[in-house]
Amino acid sequence: MITTACRNCEQWQEKDILYAVGVVNNSHLTRLFFVYGVDYAASAEIYERIKSVISSGVTTIPNVEFAETKELGRVNRVDPLGITYLRIRGMWGIENPAKVFSYVYTPINSQFEFAAIINIDKYNSFPADDRATLERMISASFKITDVKIKTPDNPSILKQAKLITLSR
Repeated sequence: MITTACRNCEQWQEKDILYAVGVVNNSHLTRLFFVYGVDYAASAEIYERIKSVISSGVTTIPNVEFAETKELGRVNRVDPLGITYLRIRGMWGIENPAKVFSYVYTPINSQFEFAAIINIDKYNSFPADDRATLERMISASFKITDVKIKTPDNPSILKQAKLITLSR
């Protein structure tokens, strides 16, 4: 959920969500992985369907008082005195992108590793000068590789992407 302050800070219709996941060993950042949300997590409808099924299932329990909530559910008067309630909350977890994209990226366990996956449409939307600058940086330790990644809503559909890696 985006806060109102964030949503209203500038005029926009849609913003990208970029996940940044790091690994820290002995207070040192050893791995950093960037991936856009559209390439990492399924569309909201997938999660809403699960939430809806859980919420409606909970409300079918007999002899229990339910309350309106923005969470998955709330059961009132759980105890004989009627003074406690149960909040049913969704706690979503997500696998590390290094594991999710292990079919296109394998960590090499160097002192520091950076990886970013950018679908081809997003990559091509960047200014040509910026892409050219990035591509001129290619070296033995900095690579840009064409890959195909699974679409989060349907893993049998692959889409073109760039895998950008840096190791030191």
